[in-house]
Amino acid sequence: MSIKHWPQHDRPREKLLKLGATALSDTELLAILLRTGTRGMSAVDLARELISKMGSLRALLEADYQQLCQHHGMGMASYTQFAVIREISRRMLAEEMQRRPVFTQPEAVADYLRLHIGHEKVEVCVALLLNQRNELMHTIELARGTINETKVYIREVATTALNHRAASIILAHNHPGQSAMPSNSDIQFTKQIKAALNLLEIRLLDHFIITTAKITSMADLNLL
Repeated sequence: MSIKHWPQHDRPREKLLKLGATALSDTELLAILLRTGTRGMSAVDLARELISKMGSLRALLEADYQQLCQHHGMGMASYTQFAVIREISRRMLAEEMQRRPVFTQPEAVADYLRLHIGHEKVEVCVALLLNQRNELMHTIELARGTINETKVYIREVATTALNHRAASIILAHNHPGQSAMPSNSDIQFTKQIKAALNLLEIRLLDHFIITTAKITSMADLNLL
C-alpha cells in the first residue's frame, strides 16, 4: 500500500507539519527526501532498506556515486540531492563557527571537518585558520595525496598562516583506511609544525584525524 493510502497521521509529511522535523525517525526523514519509492516498495520501505544496508543515515548521505548506485532505486538524482545536503550542512556549520569561538562548539568543529574531508577517498590535509577570538576565518586545503599518504610542507603551513594573518590554526587530515589513530609520522609532523608556528607566535590548537565514523583529537591524546 502506498503512503497516500496510509492514515493521515502516519504519513511522514503530515507528521512533520504537525509535530516538527525532530519528531520524525531517520527513516521518515529520508522518505520525505526520496519522495517516491520503487515498484512494490513505498518511500518509507525504500528508506528503511537503504539505511539498513548502509548502516546509518550518515553513511548513506556520505556515500559516493558508485556506492549509492549499487542500491536499487538510487542514481544520479539521489546522489546530487545528497551532495547538496552535505554541502549546505557544511556551509551552515562554517557560518556558525565564523560567529562563535571554536572552543565553545567542539561538536560543530568535528561535524564540519567530517563533512569537509571525511568522505574523501585519498588523504587530504586542511587547516582551519582562526582569528584572535578563535573564530573561523578560512579553511585551506594544504595537500591532497594517495589513499594512505599525503605530503605537507612546514613552510607552506607557516606561509598560509602568515598570509591570512591567522592567530591560531587547527590542522586536520582524513584516514581513508578508517583508522582514527595518528601514525608515528602524524605525531612527528605535528610536533614540527607546532615548533615552527611557535616561532611565528601562531598557536597550533589541535590536529584532528578524520574518518567517516570517528574523529580523534591529538590534543586530547596529549600528542601536541
